[in-house]
Amino acid sequence: MEVHQVRFPVSGTPAAAASARRQLAGAIRNWDAFLGPELLDTAELVAAELIANAVRHAGNGPISAGARLSAARLLIEVTDTSPDVPQVGLPEADEEGGRGLFLVAALADRHGFDQVPRGKRCWAEFKVSAPCQPPQHLPLQRS
Repeated sequence: MEVHQVRFPVSGTPAAAASARRQLAGAIRNWDAFLGPELLDTAELVAAELIANAVRHAGNGPISAGARLSAARLLIEVTDTSPDVPQVGLPEADEEGGRGLFLVAALADRHGFDQVPRGKRCWAEFKVSAPCQPPQHLPLQRS
């Protein structure tokens, strides 16, 4: 299977976060791979959470979002300039936010963050079932 990847900058506004989510999801959906609607929807939700967190916590510095699809996995990653380590947890019931990384942890097969020279990279990984191509329908044979 061909490896696909995309990466682009994200400006630090809520509107840019929403646009970046749509752009990333659109790129993944346009790759010539059959990932299935459930994985595509889950990947879009996870991308939205990672991008929103970067915009919320590191909106003043450069942010980039990207995805990479190989035969074995779909990787979504967001880099930002904040040195703050993300914390997975559940907020109080009356708090409006704070559930994003909990959702990422629940939905992704693996997730984490890596310190980079100018901030961090937050990522989520999904296993891809083989084959990554739509099923081929065999012609009906007439007897």
